[in-house]
Amino acid sequence: MNYVSTTLIGESAEMKKIRKLIQHIAQSDATVLITGESGSGKEVVASELYCKSNRQGLPYIKINCAAFPDSLIESELFGYEQGAFTGASSNGKMGMFEMANKGTILLDEISETPLILQAKLLRVLQEKEFIRIGGRKSIKLDVRVIATSNQDMYELIKQGRFRKDLFYRLNIIPISLPPLRERKEDIPLLAHYFLNRFNIKYGMEKQLDNSAIKAMMKYDWPGNIRELENAIERIVVSSEDETITQNDLPYSNRANVLVKGNFGRSITLREALDTFEREFIQNALEHCGSTYKAAKVLGVSQPTVFRKARALGINLVNAAPALLLFSGMTLL
Repeated sequence: MNYVSTTLIGESAEMKKIRKLIQHIAQSDATVLITGESGSGKEVVASELYCKSNRQGLPYIKINCAAFPDSLIESELFGYEQGAFTGASSNGKMGMFEMANKGTILLDEISETPLILQAKLLRVLQEKEFIRIGGRKSIKLDVRVIATSNQDMYELIKQGRFRKDLFYRLNIIPISLPPLRERKEDIPLLAHYFLNRFNIKYGMEKQLDNSAIKAMMKYDWPGNIRELENAIERIVVSSEDETITQNDLPYSNRANVLVKGNFGRSITLREALDTFEREFIQNALEHCGSTYKAAKVLGVSQPTVFRKARALGINLVNAAPALLLFSGMTLL
């Protein structure tokens, strides 16, 4: 029996459509092509298809087509007979397709397969049979094929890097996954899901406050769900407090929010730098409680902190509840 964890999270309109489509097509044997940016959850969709299919519990074989050099991927997919080439095992080898027989095979990043292999893949999809490298006997197949790609397949076809006939054979049921930046309403659900998972993993009881969620919603997440997952794990492990705020987010996340999230227009570099500097100094003041301590943390002099705070419009009284010291004066 295969155990496949599957968690297709999201209540956005796009994800509801995809979930409904999966429910509708899972029981069929039609080939599915899942496209989307890296980290957008293509493998999770494939796992969901497998778990809801009538092949659930039968072999589910996954192969990353981008992980093998051109010289090895054919033998990985189709296997070989003994003595097929120098260095081949004396017993031969079963390929991934043969291992997946009666079940499902996931061809991850199929756009990375070399053209010469694409012709053989096309035959397998059309004839439902293949021949091992060095073999003569045709092996019949009963397997459901799911493929994924993070590239524009039509552009690859134009460039002559992917066979049009293979694409149409794969694209019987297309599923296009939107990037996380286009379904931001799913971010809180995903963030709390990952938070719960890593709390359990590391024996923590961390919580996300509203400032962290708002900052996450403003960030574009170029690495999609995978980047969000990694960010949450990093925060859970590295943050000192039980409550996670926007100040605990990775630097790249906060910087992106400052540059893009707080403005409805394009901004100049000077505006972006001032915005980042204002928040950075204000956070230091709130955390440290005085300009003296903030200066030590920021690695500058106390007069510099005072001068920049005034120039950037930071209210020193409200920024730090404790006494703010400058040049021997006490500011209340």
